[in-house]
Amino acid sequence: MALALETPLRELPGIGETRSRALERLGLRTVGDLLHHYPRDYEDRTVRSTFRSAPEGEAVCVAAMVAEPPRLSRIRKGLELIKVKVVDAAGAATLTFFNQSYVKDALHTGETYVFYGKVEGPALRRNMTNPIFEREDRPRFTGRIVPVYALTAGISNNLLAGLVLRCLEDCASLIPECLPSGLRRTHGLAEQEFSIRNVHFPENGEALALARRRLMFEELFTFSCGLALLRERRGQEKGPVFASKGGDGFSALLPFSPTAAQRRAMAEAAADMASGRPMNRLVQGDVGSGKTIVAAYGAWQAAQNGWQAALMAPTEILAEQHFRTLSGLFAPAGIRVVLLTAAAKAAEKRSVKAALAAGEADLVIGTHALLSSGVVFSRLGLVITDEQHRFGVEQRAALAGKAADGLKPHILVMSATPIPRTLALILYGDLDVSVIDELPPGRTPVETFVVGEDKRARMYRFVRKLVEEGRQVYFVCPMVEDGEEAAADLKAVTAYAADLQNRVFSDLRVGLVHGRMKPREKEAAMAAFAAGEMDVLVATTVVEVGVDVPNAALMVVENAERFGLSQLHQLRGRVGRGRHHSYCILMTATRNEESRARLKILAGTTDGFQISEEDLRLRGPGDFFGTRQHGLPRLRVADLAGDMRLLREAQAAADELLQENPGLAGEHLAPLRERIQSLFDTNGDSFN
Repeated sequence: MALALETPLRELPGIGETRSRALERLGLRTVGDLLHHYPRDYEDRTVRSTFRSAPEGEAVCVAAMVAEPPRLSRIRKGLELIKVKVVDAAGAATLTFFNQSYVKDALHTGETYVFYGKVEGPALRRNMTNPIFEREDRPRFTGRIVPVYALTAGISNNLLAGLVLRCLEDCASLIPECLPSGLRRTHGLAEQEFSIRNVHFPENGEALALARRRLMFEELFTFSCGLALLRERRGQEKGPVFASKGGDGFSALLPFSPTAAQRRAMAEAAADMASGRPMNRLVQGDVGSGKTIVAAYGAWQAAQNGWQAALMAPTEILAEQHFRTLSGLFAPAGIRVVLLTAAAKAAEKRSVKAALAAGEADLVIGTHALLSSGVVFSRLGLVITDEQHRFGVEQRAALAGKAADGLKPHILVMSATPIPRTLALILYGDLDVSVIDELPPGRTPVETFVVGEDKRARMYRFVRKLVEEGRQVYFVCPMVEDGEEAAADLKAVTAYAADLQNRVFSDLRVGLVHGRMKPREKEAAMAAFAAGEMDVLVATTVVEVGVDVPNAALMVVENAERFGLSQLHQLRGRVGRGRHHSYCILMTATRNEESRARLKILAGTTDGFQISEEDLRLRGPGDFFGTRQHGLPRLRVADLAGDMRLLREAQAAADELLQENPGLAGEHLAPLRERIQSLFDTNGDSFN
């Protein structure tokens, strides 16, 4: 059967309905998908050894003959054991297989196989556990570097590697070369077919390095081209014109004078909104730097020009907080502010929706409820989203799609996650960036300490002292998102809260909030803490984006080494929001010098941008790309932390090509245009 890139995987031999569905969970439907499913690691099966000479703890290949028939033992329900004695030229070994009953019939006495795995035990009692094997006279993977892929239930690495090997033979040459030959020569890049073959089954380490460099460059280059084209296209769209009303009328509403950084961000937004093109701007700054004032200024400009604005917040409690702040701020100017959340009573919702449709409300603040089909605007001109990393591009677009008059509304997004500028180009490449890099006067920096387990009793005494002074305290525990670890973490945080209440602070009011609670329960717990009805709130990172509690003066982070620096900085920003001196204690039992040094960076600075640069250097971009909620294309192979130089090189090459050929016109660039199209069409934004 001749294969093509479009051939569905279910048509391949050995792929039935069940395996086809399992492959779809990995996003693999066609041969082309499979060839772009790059390995996450490699096994070097070129190294041969004997049982006697095999280095302890290192995976090697050993050719050995099965000396006796495999013996199957059923230890208990759900646990089967197969033991096999094998011999090679230098000695013997025992192989043990757990829950692999097929091995009993797969290994035949007198036949020679190549076993791959770690050889352990003393010289005269060598053993291997669950080795991978194949017949010596029919090698597929022995003697080569073998890819290791991301898998799912029902799909083994052996199966996936075999499928890739089969498809490479027929289809590696069919993948179109999307990089112009001149560009490849200038930047020393391998050809497409060589790269695809060697990223999966490298001839050697040098070939793998060449393949990966080419594919990383291609990914970053096409991404940069696509973002530049998106920006260019958006620059041709029509947006509402907000004739600038200056800042004096707005400043008169404020109880304080804006900082220079706030004024700069406001001026940048005003210029965008007066340009006749839709604004796409990110306002980025530390927790407490005053981003909301910039958003309020945008809403004020909209109202002055007869347009409506919508502000979408990630939680009801945050939406209510914005509503209280902004309705109070705008009341003297006669700007009508309404609130729309899922928790509102039916009559309230009807009233708010009617006011929006009739143009009787100037600013609506809400949660995802703003996206519902019944919400219609009279004249939506500005969309604001708070905490950008909680909303994807699709949600921004859904709210912007409610605009009328054939114009695209202005979009302003706020983020309290300081991001290195180079990374911001990737994360928010479709947005212009305003940075608020100074805190308003009166904000005192939060004192931060790294504390070992031996000082736990002293930390508890400090908590009690602050509560006696009338302050409140957060305790944050690590929490992963799903899987068995999450269940254990959830149990741990629940048990920890109970222990604090029953044993440590029995006379204090201790609350608990975590991500597995129902939204209503979560909101209620946060609201109770904000209202001063709890002294101590034990939480997972759900408090990272939360309500202002000016009375909270201490953040204790348990197992702090399990968090990224940027996330710890976000958590620290939950305190120090009032007039009280505030503290952050990073509890850790780790003896790892690198981990402790990382935590000391946080104790030494409150500059979020400096911290994020350090985090990127130490941990890679996982903190920023972890949940990938920004909606831009997924990077399959590029490692931003590993080679920021390559990112800059690819971006410069994209700029140069687009200056020469702004629309990437011409038949020779058709494969590049198609690559960009597919990259964005399948990843949350579109060129259609």
